[in-house]
Amino acid sequence: MISVVIPCYKSSRTIGKVVELTSKELERLGYPEYEFVLVDDCSPDGGETANRLKELNREYSCVKAVLLAKNVGQHNALLAALNYAEGDILIGMDDDMQTHPSQIQYLLAELDKGYDIVYGYYPEKKASGFRSLGSYFNYLSVRVLIGKPKELKTSSFWVIRKFVRDSVIEYKNPYAYIQGLFLRTTRNISCVPIKHFEREVGTSGYTFSKLFKLWSNIMGFSVVPLKMATWCGVIFSVLGIIGAFFVVIRKLMVPTMAIGWPSMMVAICFFSGVNLFVLGLVGQYVGRMFLGLNREPQYVVREMLGRKDVDKQ
Repeated sequence: MISVVIPCYKSSRTIGKVVELTSKELERLGYPEYEFVLVDDCSPDGGETANRLKELNREYSCVKAVLLAKNVGQHNALLAALNYAEGDILIGMDDDMQTHPSQIQYLLAELDKGYDIVYGYYPEKKASGFRSLGSYFNYLSVRVLIGKPKELKTSSFWVIRKFVRDSVIEYKNPYAYIQGLFLRTTRNISCVPIKHFEREVGTSGYTFSKLFKLWSNIMGFSVVPLKMATWCGVIFSVLGIIGAFFVVIRKLMVPTMAIGWPSMMVAICFFSGVNLFVLGLVGQYVGRMFLGLNREPQYVVREMLGRKDVDKQ
C-alpha cells in the first residue's frame, strides 16, 4: 500500500484537488491500494482547512484527517502524518498543487531501481527570488553541517520506504528537520528532475522568521557549529597573542608611542561580541537538550478522523 502524507496549512481551496488527482494518478500507475494522511497544522483560517479535511474524510474512505491543537510547523506536521501512515511506500507532497500528482510516476520509477529514498528536484523553480536565495543558503548549510552529498538535490516532494519511516518516527525531539532525519537513516538516496508547477491559490506561508527557525533546526543534527566556535576561539586567541607581541615590540622601539583608548575599546567590543555569540550558540544546544529532556511534544492531536483502531501520540 502507498501512503501519501501531506501537511496542510490554509489549503481549503486546493487540498481536494490534490487528493482527487493523486488518486487518479496512483490508480493509473497500477496502485489500487493507497491512503492519504492529511494533517491540518492548526491553520489560522477560521477552521476552513480543518472542515475541508473532515469533508474529504467523509467523501473518501482512504483519507485520514489529523487535526493538530496548535501550529508546529511543516516538518513536525509531517512527522505527525508519518506516525499515522501505514503504507509500505510513502510519498511526501505539498498541499498547493506545486508538487503535482502527474510527477509521481518519475519518483516511483526511480524507487524501483532499489533506492531507499527518492527526491524530486526542480531544474526550473516557480519561486520568488527571496525564496530561491533562501533555498540556496539552506542547500549550502545542509552540505556543510550534515554532510549532504553535493550531487543530491532535494525538495518537499519525495518517496521513501517503510523502514525509513519507521526510523524517522523514533525521533522525539520537538526540533524536527526531515532531511536531516532521512540522511542519518540511509545514504542510498537518489533524485530525479520533475516539473515545478505554479501555486494555484495564495502565497507561501513561510515568513523570514519561520524560514530562519527551520534553518536553525539543522543544528540539531550537527556539531559542526560547536567545532567552528572552538576554532574561532583558537584563531582569535592566536591573533590576540600576535597583537600583544606587536604592541610590546612597538613600545620598545618607540617608547613615546601612546596606546590608543579607542582601538582598545573596539577590540574589547569585538571580542566580547565573539564571546557572546559562542555562548549563545552553546546555549541553543543546551536549551534544546533541556526541552527534549522535558519531553516537549512535537505535536498535539486534537482530533483524528479515519481508522478508529489507530491510537498514536
